[in-house]
Amino acid sequence: MTRATVPLPPATRAWALATAGLGLLPLLLLLPPGLAAGLAATAVAATAGSWRRPLPSWLRLLLTLAMLALVFALMGPRMGRDTGCALLAAMLAIKPAESHALRDARSLLGFSLFAPFAAFLLDQGPLTMLLGLGAVLGALLTLQRLADAEAHAPPLPPGQRLRAMGRLVAIGLPLALAAFWLFPRLPSPLWGVPERAIARPGLSDRMEPGAWLDFMTDDRPALRVRFDGPSPAPEEMYWRGAVLWNFDGRAWTRDPRLDFLPAPEREHSAVEWAYEVEMEATDRRLLVALDLPTHAPSGARLGYDMALTSVRALATPTRWQLQSRPPRSLEPDLHPVARRFALALPPEVNPRTRALAAKWRKEAGADDAAIIERALRMIRSDFAYTLDVPLPGRDAADEFLFAQKRGYCEQFSSAFAVLMRAAGIPTRVVVGYAGGYPNPFGDYWIVRREDAHAWNEVWLEGRGWVRVDPTAAVAPERIYDTLEQRRALADAGGGLQSLRLDNLGDFADWLRRGWNDLVLGFDAERQQALLQPLGLQRLQPSQLLAAFCALAALALAAMAWWLARGERERDPLLRAWHRLGRRYERFGLGRAPHEPAMDWARRVAVARPEAGKDLLALSRRFVESRYAPRHGGLRQLVTDLRRHRP
Repeated sequence: MTRATVPLPPATRAWALATAGLGLLPLLLLLPPGLAAGLAATAVAATAGSWRRPLPSWLRLLLTLAMLALVFALMGPRMGRDTGCALLAAMLAIKPAESHALRDARSLLGFSLFAPFAAFLLDQGPLTMLLGLGAVLGALLTLQRLADAEAHAPPLPPGQRLRAMGRLVAIGLPLALAAFWLFPRLPSPLWGVPERAIARPGLSDRMEPGAWLDFMTDDRPALRVRFDGPSPAPEEMYWRGAVLWNFDGRAWTRDPRLDFLPAPEREHSAVEWAYEVEMEATDRRLLVALDLPTHAPSGARLGYDMALTSVRALATPTRWQLQSRPPRSLEPDLHPVARRFALALPPEVNPRTRALAAKWRKEAGADDAAIIERALRMIRSDFAYTLDVPLPGRDAADEFLFAQKRGYCEQFSSAFAVLMRAAGIPTRVVVGYAGGYPNPFGDYWIVRREDAHAWNEVWLEGRGWVRVDPTAAVAPERIYDTLEQRRALADAGGGLQSLRLDNLGDFADWLRRGWNDLVLGFDAERQQALLQPLGLQRLQPSQLLAAFCALAALALAAMAWWLARGERERDPLLRAWHRLGRRYERFGLGRAPHEPAMDWARRVAVARPEAGKDLLALSRRFVESRYAPRHGGLRQLVTDLRRHRP
């Protein structure tokens, strides 16, 4: 019987299937919920249907085609990390349908180990790492069972199995630590993995009605902020992102041509906030900062409109040291090019809004502030805040201001900008986040994706650009609520359970931040800082690589020495007996492999009478212990064997 056809014992097969499930789990948690549920159901059905015998080949082919169709139907035709990982998960889900022999089980385990590594391409968080480690440890345990099954040996007790696995982990740990500590940090991956097929929910430099709904209902953290000193009041927490100038009648976008204009004149107030922002990965370059950042940190650019962008895509969590000071005035003399952009409107759209703006202009004369106040007063009295709004038609501002009169920040800021521009007031849309709350388990603030916000900046004579938030005029709680107010509201609606869930979420976020700090934030600077206590002030990448190669070579040499020692004798009596034989080998009296114990002892007694007398007694006790276990005294015999010297 070949290895390919050796059947698996039922218990060992159950171990292999459970290990495959452990490997599949972290990947399923990162796929779209509908696809993950379909793959999980397929995995359970394939396992149950093939429990007694493999599924027919035609059925496996049908399952494969169905899985491919499901993946491409839900992920789209574009290949990327998501699609590739989904295909891997789909193939692993149906692999149990043919896994009944020893070789199939080894193939299943090898395949399932790819899944947690693929999950790390999508997320490097502590939960993914924990689940991945569980899958790897499960695979090692199951491989031991497969080796026992192949040798027709009884399974080892769990304690011995865990100790053996611990030795394997200990052998590889030095090499893993050397790679983490010394391998040069690179600014980009070594290989060109295509971007994710599914856009991560994140702030973008484009605002289109309905485009934000997904992440305005997403309570995952978008950024964490730690202040060096007092934190600003909640009403001052406007995390300024992209500034949008262009409007095509439906979407607002930024205009990179304005970055060629000279930096605007600005005067800051005496208040200054110094803080560290930890941005979650978004695969975009947009950074946010409190209104207004004083300068661009290393690795970022400050645009003409005071918006920060990263030089590289934020594909991993990043940290930025920032300083901001509220402006007393920003660009009091508006550049003519910027004025033209800030007044531009697409022709022949929103006629009712244009007519209303013209009427207000005629009544207010040159008083721009009066027009702004009149618009805010109208919003406060007649409008409502809700996320449940239909998609707009061609005249979105008209529909919002004169028909719907309800919406969220996208509708308010867009319609307000159209109304102001139609009245001749330079206006732009700013997107970012508003608010945040301090985590009670750590000294930092959390800003969630659902805090995404859009507001306006209008240009006023003598003052420059001034922030105006029409959403806050109708829903101030959306912007200014404190943590205590939010929790009081949650407690009133959901009782203590909501409060406990909030606390659990805050604690989990505190753990996540610690993980980011310890592992994901281990960049080139921290790598150099760890080397300084060793007297190495600054190593170049080539020197780091040489140090890594040297340490890796030492680790590999230690690994080779360990493996060359061979498998340690598990039986303590045999281990002591063999060591005794090796001690006599130094005198040319070692025991031959075929030589019975008593014959060897008699031969030694002839050559070395003094030592042979004790050896004869020990050999007799050894034989009785091996062939008459009821004789007892095993522990004392092992001790005596260890103490005996030729």
